[in-house]
Order: sequence, then structure tokens, then C-alpha cells
Amino acid sequence: MMLTTAREATDVTAPAGKKEVVLSARDLHTWFELRRWGVLHAGYVRAVDGVNFDLMRGEAVAFVGESGCGKSSLARTILGLHRPTRGEVIFEDRKVGELDRQGLRRYRARVGYVQQDPYGALPPFMNVRRILGEPLIVNGVRSFREREKRITETLDEVRLTPPGDFLGKFPHQISGGQQQRVVIARALILKPALIIADEPVSMLDASVRVEILNLLQSIRKSHDLTLAFVTHDLSTVRYFAERIFVMYAGKIIEKAATDELLQAPQHPYTLALLEAIPDPDPENAEHLRQIPGGEPPSLISPPTACRFHPRCPRFMEGLCNVKDPPDFEPRKGHISACWLQSPDMESELRKIQDR
Repeated sequence: MMLTTAREATDVTAPAGKKEVVLSARDLHTWFELRRWGVLHAGYVRAVDGVNFDLMRGEAVAFVGESGCGKSSLARTILGLHRPTRGEVIFEDRKVGELDRQGLRRYRARVGYVQQDPYGALPPFMNVRRILGEPLIVNGVRSFREREKRITETLDEVRLTPPGDFLGKFPHQISGGQQQRVVIARALILKPALIIADEPVSMLDASVRVEILNLLQSIRKSHDLTLAFVTHDLSTVRYFAERIFVMYAGKIIEKAATDELLQAPQHPYTLALLEAIPDPDPENAEHLRQIPGGEPPSLISPPTACRFHPRCPRFMEGLCNVKDPPDFEPRKGHISACWLQSPDMESELRKIQDR
């Protein structure tokens, strides 16, 4: 059902100056069924396993975590490419799971997608004019003149200038950075309210990464659109995102404003990610030894209770491996799902040990 007024955030980490919610996730689960010999049920991959957040209009949010933590599956669920197993995605006050075919098409026109691999994301048999013109045709822009105007304006905005030099080129005829600008232009050309960028600079040269990040930031501000940035690199988001959501094993385990989270991380896993940021000073290289060992858990059979407890240097037997920690707010606007932040941690530990 469509509501008449914009919702305000229930997420306590949402920035105070931005009150309009563009997209929400509520108890969102995306599980993929495993089958043996194509017939027998063999369990589930719990890629997204109970996620809640609000994205505000005009803000940049980073989803951060190791490979395999569920970031990309979450992004594809938001895009409507994966159907949630449970829970819901709400976009501009409408439940995405209840949209019909036409509604889903309109929704996808309002949500842009920037893929990780620009060359793989662009059809090799189409030139830039066709790549950018196709979403306009699909969404009802029949006038050739109007399409050419939109394509030229968008190419100019992503700094592929002069646009006429690029319209007839195919993906293999332009550089990796230019390919990613075309991908961004395709995501932008329908004037979306939200862009999801899945590791948009991980396959680019270091010299090009800053340019692409600055471009995304400029587009976000000029169009007042929301940007969800999926990455494993905390050093990148430091200068880019307003909030950071840290994911581990399908869950969001910590979220806060960027400066707050980087200056005062509360969850041991977030501390480990910060320790893993390379230091250019060889004198300080020994601090890397503090990173917890082991690998991220299997999402087919994740650990019970806190999913980080098998690798956690501050693991508490009888609590962390027995009871799933809820979200605590150890500092104003800062959420952490860790028993270390519980005001009643000692009493919880005593209760479980007395059983």
C-alpha cells in the first residue's frame, strides 16, 4: 500500500539532518537452497540472515566486510535480483516483494547498479550509444532526439568528453576507467533515487580509483541521490561514506557514522578490519600480527550464537557461543552486536553458567 507521507528513520544511526527514508530492510533473509543430484534438499546458504537498516535520501552508506560475508547478495536482494526468503525491502514506502511485473520494472528504473567488473558488465556487441539508449527505450523514451539529449548530457556528467568521441565506440575500444564511467552513466541515465555500487573501483588502477570515487560523490551531491557502496576496503570509505555498516557471516554486526566508527570501533571484528589496513611505514608492519586467525565461517552451517566467536580474541565461553547478542548502543548513534557492550554482561554470563 502506498503511504501519503515520507517515513522517518527508526535506525538510530541515521544522520540527524536527513530524515526521509528512501529504502529500508526489515528482518531481511536471503537463503539459497542446496540440492544434491538436483533433487534432494541439502541445506541452505544463509547469505543474508536477519538484516535491518534505513537508507536516507542523499546519503552515502558503505557496506563493509570480508569476501563471502553477504554484501553482494544483500545488494542483489535490494535490486530485486534475488527474492528474500523472509523479511522485506521497502522502497519509497512500497514493499518491493509485493510489486507486480510492471511495478518491479519501475522500481529497477529508480535503483541504479554499478557492477564490479566494468568490461563484463558491458555488452561487447553494443556501442556506447546503444548501451545507454537501451534503458531509455525499455522505459518508454521513444523520441530519438530526447534519447540523444539524455545520452549526451549523461556522458558529459560522467566526464566522457566530448561525448561525440565516445558514442560510436565499443567497450574494448576504451580504457577500464572509461568503461566504468559508461557503467555509471547507464546507472544514472534514468535519474534514479538510489545507486548501488558493488566494489566499483576494485578492478581499476590505483590512479583511476580516486577519480571514480570523486565522480560518484559529485553525482550523489548534485542529484541528491542515495549511494550504497559495497566494499571490503575500510581505507576507501573513510573519505567517502557518511555511515558504515559492517557485515560478517550474513549479518550487520556494527553500524555508526563513519568518523565515530573509525575512531571508536566497538566490535572485535571491526577492530580486526582496521588492523588489516596496510600501513606504508615498514616500521609499523608488526601490528598486522594482531589480526585474528582463521577464515570466515561457512554460510551453510554458521557458528551458533555470535558468528565471530570462533575467531574472536575476547571470546567468553558460555556466553558468546550460547546466546546470540542483540544490538547494543554503547555510544549514542553507534550500534554493535557484541556481548562486550552489554550493560548486563556479567549477569547474563552468570545466568547461563548457572543452568
